[in-house]
Amino acid sequence: MSTATDTVTTNLPRRLDRLPWARWHWLIVIGLGTVWILDGLEVTIVGNLSGQLAEKGSGIAITQSQVTGVAAALYVAGACLGALFFGRLTDRYGRKKLFLITLAVYLVATALTAFSFTAWWFFLFRFFTGFGIGGEYAAINSAIDELIPARHRGRIDIIINGTFWLGALLGALITVPLLQDLPVNVGWRIAFALGAVLAVVILLVRRSVPESPRWLVIHGRAAEADEIIQSIEDTVERETGQRLEEVEETIRIRQRHSTTFTEIARTIFARYPKRAVLGFSLFVGQAFLYNAITFGFAQILGTFFNVPNGSTGYYFAAIAVGNLLGPLLLGPLFDSVGRRMMIAGTYLLSGALLFGTAFLFSQGVLNAVSMTLCWCVVLFFASAGASSAYLTVSEVFPLETRAMAIAFFYALGTAVGGITGPLIFAHLIGSKRVGDAVLAFCLGAGLMMAAGVVAAFLGVRAERRNLEDLATPLSAEAAEVAHAAA
Repeated sequence: MSTATDTVTTNLPRRLDRLPWARWHWLIVIGLGTVWILDGLEVTIVGNLSGQLAEKGSGIAITQSQVTGVAAALYVAGACLGALFFGRLTDRYGRKKLFLITLAVYLVATALTAFSFTAWWFFLFRFFTGFGIGGEYAAINSAIDELIPARHRGRIDIIINGTFWLGALLGALITVPLLQDLPVNVGWRIAFALGAVLAVVILLVRRSVPESPRWLVIHGRAAEADEIIQSIEDTVERETGQRLEEVEETIRIRQRHSTTFTEIARTIFARYPKRAVLGFSLFVGQAFLYNAITFGFAQILGTFFNVPNGSTGYYFAAIAVGNLLGPLLLGPLFDSVGRRMMIAGTYLLSGALLFGTAFLFSQGVLNAVSMTLCWCVVLFFASAGASSAYLTVSEVFPLETRAMAIAFFYALGTAVGGITGPLIFAHLIGSKRVGDAVLAFCLGAGLMMAAGVVAAFLGVRAERRNLEDLATPLSAEAAEVAHAAA
């Protein structure tokens, strides 16, 4: 049973949603959105450095398949467990504490990866790097959705999640000189160290991001929440020169200290079963497509197109640009055209295009450049769709369960697609048979399209709607029960 305190009436959610866009919101975007840059950086660095790590004299005895298979799977396994572990703590102890702690975990783990001297050390700290990144997903998505106005929430969430590919682009470009200009036992170490340096910069920016007022008011800290929202309003009025209108609409909250696992599970699966199926489907589809294929992209280029290890970064940079442009250009449509049509459309179209790419590859008509161009087109749509998975599960469940819902669906979907995917794909590519690679492409495409069909039928029309209207907070219902009893 949850521990309750007082009942309060507040207008804080509506005050946050009626704010005009201001420079203050960019602080949130920069301070919190950069986690996906780190994730993209990590995945790309490992994929592009896999050949160098496996070379004689790298300072670590490891094969390329172990890097793209075992290490990749451990990274994703760590992310899944980290999401679940830190997701629970995020709902209980607040968004800000956890998005600082999880970034610190990532920082230490990726720095220690740079000092790897044997395979087990490399595997261990790839796991803990993923552990920190997984925790970031739950804490960050919760905070972003609770601080960004409803009319902008879709595009901002899509674009921020899409910045994974800005990190991938940076990682791809960074690895080129590191592979070509530095000794084989030095370049890959510097690549991981650069991730830690970037994390330090982000940590300094993130300290200025406030705790979610929505979380504070539910957890018995209404006065603190009011101080934060008043400060935000003053800042926004000063930056925009607009006088904010008064907000009369309120919500009654029965404050609580925590929410039990039983209540969380009952809410997600018994109360919102269709939304649970939707969230699971979206995460499985995108996780398998991305985690199965991008971890081994450099291996595909080397195995089937004889692209040297030192040049794979250029090709990956190209598909990273396509992935980044997708959310940037399509993101606004998730607020205007709507969630259901855009989510279903991006999943179905990217899956169909991937089937087409697999067919062309099987016929032997593609080279390294044309294969990369096909991937750019596929992932232009897939990246916006993948970002929408995080948006969906972060906005369609009650506030008290938000971080845990994100963590659960991320962990479950990614475990299915992101742990098994790299292992299966590394094995298939390692066989050096075109038919095996085509099978991997078709598997990812099929799961992506299946998720699109689920979204077409079960998608939630969440565009421009207040979070509390999409899913009534459990604390609000408890307050109404208490009010009726009184």
